[in-house]
Amino acid sequence: MLVVDDERTISESIAVRLRAEGYDVRIAFDGPTAVSECEAFGADLVVLDVMLPGFDGLEVCRRIQASRPVPVLMLTARADETDMVIGLGVGADDYLSKPFSMRVLVARVSALLRRADRAADADLLVLGEVSVDLSARLVRVAGVEVHLTRTEFDLLVHLASRPRAAIARETLLEQVWGWGGAAGSRTVDSHVKALRRKLGGDLIRTVHGVGYALEVPR
Repeated sequence: MLVVDDERTISESIAVRLRAEGYDVRIAFDGPTAVSECEAFGADLVVLDVMLPGFDGLEVCRRIQASRPVPVLMLTARADETDMVIGLGVGADDYLSKPFSMRVLVARVSALLRRADRAADADLLVLGEVSVDLSARLVRVAGVEVHLTRTEFDLLVHLASRPRAAIARETLLEQVWGWGGAAGSRTVDSHVKALRRKLGGDLIRTVHGVGYALEVPR
């Protein structure tokens, strides 16, 4: 995996901890190097800081996701949700606010890799004009392919596995993200907002006080 942070103490500390967990880790300290390293290395996951020299982490995320879907854990030093919302919008799968616990970072990395390694069934889901090819991980709207991030795809499939059933945000966090707790509910909301923008606003219904339900067109 690739760790990208211009603060060398942070990036090297993350790399040491991840290597201790058995991962092959490389480090980059700026935006252009991060993109080239990701392509050359074929990273399976990127831990990516937002503030970088060259160009920022958001642009790094855009460029690597345009090449191939890669799980991205975004790091942000800001306490508000601006970076989180923008980061999720350009293809990040999860985020951590600095300062963070190394145990939490390792747990988030492990959860992202577990999701990436799940075998997909060779079924085709048809949700009105939206079709989901599970084996190829492709989504089309009225026959036109739509790019979803890895997490957006997993969230859509999980909602589609229980059509019209209200699924709590906490359940989605546990079963899609691999971690629980109401503290991450805004992450779910941001991903649902992205799905509605890409697939149509009527596909996912908000169940107030609970979570979300996928409305299969009759």
